[in-house]
Amino acid sequence: MPRPGRLGNRLFDRLLRRGLTLAFAESLTGGRLSAGLVERPGASAFFLGATVVYSEEAKKRLLGVREETLRNFGAVSPQTALEMVRGLERVLPAGALAAVTGIAGPGGGSPEKPVGTVYGAFILEGKVFHRAWVFKGSRRRILRACAG
Repeated sequence: MPRPGRLGNRLFDRLLRRGLTLAFAESLTGGRLSAGLVERPGASAFFLGATVVYSEEAKKRLLGVREETLRNFGAVSPQTALEMVRGLERVLPAGALAAVTGIAGPGGGSPEKPVGTVYGAFILEGKVFHRAWVFKGSRRRILRACAG
């Protein structure tokens, strides 16, 4: 299964070749996706920026995630990830957008959403899709799996 983090040469090359810009909405990763991306020379050619929306309040205020979505599905859900990426699209319109939310632990998990559950939502040239992952291990290992 592909990992949401570890932005490698293929992604760099693909974005540059297609002339796409990129933006992130980060919750679980707390800015790690952005930090990992800008460590590489050339990121300024396509990276617009990111929002770090760790709290539910930030998700609502900055990205317009609806209260009823958070209440009905939780901050860690495909529905929330999709609303995050749609909100990001309004704030930082880019050809490629990604939002990630999840549970890094050690607490906060449940039988339905164990620690390590991660949801990502993406918009690529107008097409919207989402993915789910469940990573095992410590908080550090889960964060590393998500953001490299």
